[in-house]
Amino acid sequence: MNRILVGCFFLLFALPAAAQSSAETPEVKPEGGNETQAPAAPPVVKAPDQTSPSVPKLKPAFKLADNLDELFVQLKRTRDKRRAKLISDRIWLKWRTSDSHTIDLLTTWARQATSKKDYHRALDLLDQVVVIEPEYAEGWNQRATLHFAMQEYGKSIADIERTLALEPRHYGALAGLASIFMRLRQKERALKTWYRVLEVYPAMKSAQSNVLRLEEDLAGSGI
Repeated sequence: MNRILVGCFFLLFALPAAAQSSAETPEVKPEGGNETQAPAAPPVVKAPDQTSPSVPKLKPAFKLADNLDELFVQLKRTRDKRRAKLISDRIWLKWRTSDSHTIDLLTTWARQATSKKDYHRALDLLDQVVVIEPEYAEGWNQRATLHFAMQEYGKSIADIERTLALEPRHYGALAGLASIFMRLRQKERALKTWYRVLEVYPAMKSAQSNVLRLEEDLAGSGI
């Protein structure tokens, strides 16, 4: 009786292991033949003809440049809006990163204060930035943006001019200047400034739409 129980326990433990082994390495048997016969070789699958029109040709991978000058070259060449946005994001990241941890901290606090419409605190912070680092173009641009939000257009234009003196390709500052001219109903100056934006950033959608609208307005007015 004890031998029978031992044999049963042996079978209970052995069967799952055998089943698992069988599941992991299935046996392939040819149909209608000897079970010991080696399985047939799998059919040879030919690689698709690369010259066939049914096989799409993959575009080369797009790689963002690391150097700011090279990024501007890429930005000027591309007409794809999504790709241009990626380049623009990298440019803005470089613009907003100075060589000073203090400046980066002050400008970050200023952006946060501006987003909360705490304009006086933001202005105090940005005044410190342009005093500490007057050669930092983005400090002037952020203060220009703040003055624009406060509807201090004359002060905003002055800060934009300082920004462009340090970074003539700053399409953000140029777009801000064009927007001010539009607010002041100076359509011709606004149009010329939007043209300058498109020279640097041809795929900018807002610049394209504003150029079309201003061209239609000026054409309709006979100017």
